[in-house]
Amino acid sequence: MSGRPPRDWPDLAGRIEGDTHVLPVRVYFEDTDFTGLVYHANYLKFCERGRSDFIRNLGIDHRSLENPEQGDPAVFVVRRIEVDYLKPASIDEVLEVVTRCAEIGGATLILSQEVRREALVLARLKVSVVLVSKAGKPQRLGRLVREALERFVNRPR
Repeated sequence: MSGRPPRDWPDLAGRIEGDTHVLPVRVYFEDTDFTGLVYHANYLKFCERGRSDFIRNLGIDHRSLENPEQGDPAVFVVRRIEVDYLKPASIDEVLEVVTRCAEIGGATLILSQEVRREALVLARLKVSVVLVSKAGKPQRLGRLVREALERFVNRPR
C-alpha cells in the first residue's frame, strides 16, 4: 500500500469525459454464472457503481445527502430500470460503465448507461432515480445538486 487515502487513487471512482462519466470494471469469477459469462443481475450492480461514482465525481456524496447542512436528509432511490442485454462479457475482461444524465426533473433524474467492452456495447440501461426523504416522500433536488448535474445533461450530438 502506498499509504494514500482511497480518494487519491486514480480512476477509483472513474473519470469524467466531456458530458459522461466512465467507470472501469474488471469481471471477476464472482460476477459470472456457471457458463463463465457475467450473470445478468451483475450488470445492474456494475451500473449502480457507475451511478454512485458519477454523483461522487460531481462532489455530491451519499453521506452529505443523508446529513445535509440544511433541509431534510434524503437519498436517491431507483424508480425504474429498462435494460437491453446485447452481448455477453466474461471473466477477466475489463469493461467500462458509461453514464450520462439524460434529463433532470424536480426530484427525478433520468440516466442513460452503457456497459462496454472497448467500443462494443454489451448492455444499455435507462434508469430513473428519485430523491426521497427518509420518510420516502419525493424531495426536490437542491440548488447545489441541480447545478452540479445541469452541465452534464445530454446535449444533442
